[in-house]
Amino acid sequence: MKNIFIDINILMDVFAERKPFFKNSLKIYMLGSEKKLNLFTSSNTITTLHYLLKKVISEDKTRQVLENIIENVNVIPIDKNIIKKSLKSKHKDFEDAIHIAAAQSINTMDCIITRDFKDYKFSEIDVFSPDEFLNLTK
Repeated sequence: MKNIFIDINILMDVFAERKPFFKNSLKIYMLGSEKKLNLFTSSNTITTLHYLLKKVISEDKTRQVLENIIENVNVIPIDKNIIKKSLKSKHKDFEDAIHIAAAQSINTMDCIITRDFKDYKFSEIDVFSPDEFLNLTK
């Protein structure tokens, strides 16, 4: 089974139902919930998702969404080593550097799925859009 790190924009696409990205992001999320993929994200993503989602849905619904996510997505804790690695990286966006270092902390990570390619250009792990990933897995 593939180990896939999903960026926050993929989860926002799913739970804020952002068009036109919702459909393919949901397909990837469902593959994880059906245990056909091992999905991962960082612990920072959970707190940021709470902040962003409560702007578009209620607090109660936001908490239900986060419960769903932590049941279906492995959450990588952000520790001192990940922060140090991120600080030393070439990435301009520190938040994305954290996500890349978190993904790299799992030795068997196959790829990162995001729509934010510009901030992942120095990633040592393959990076795909949801569309690209789904086309590769057909």
